[in-house]
Amino acid sequence: MTSTVFYEGNLRTVCTHLKSGTVIETDAPPDNQGKGERFSPSDLVATALASCMLTIMGIKARDMQVNIEGIKIEVEKIMSSEPRRISGINLTFHCPEDMRLTDREKKIFENAAHTCPVKYSIHPDIKVNTLFNWQPSVEVVS
Repeated sequence: MTSTVFYEGNLRTVCTHLKSGTVIETDAPPDNQGKGERFSPSDLVATALASCMLTIMGIKARDMQVNIEGIKIEVEKIMSSEPRRISGINLTFHCPEDMRLTDREKKIFENAAHTCPVKYSIHPDIKVNTLFNWQPSVEVVS
């Protein structure tokens, strides 16, 4: 078993990761009768995509002995109605000013991001847009 989810009432759940004991609370969003005081379940889907992309990039970076610490992703979830569902996710990657990667490294990391397990699990009707704001490339001298 991975986790437990407990309904606390007032459209709030408490999710516990069993191995670590980490807890995440969710609320329904204000546009769906909730308080919006926590991540909504659909917020977690969009956020999980960004987290998975960075994790897979991090694995690749570690294998390549390249430091990508400090990359941040802005996540925008787009909802539609009838049926109410996630229709799009916009992800904007921001790199620290001092991060300099080669064009080859950038391509490898972008490919890694696009091959994360969560992305493969998202329904094809959900439009995922990604924008990588890389710093200028470092020239490779041979």
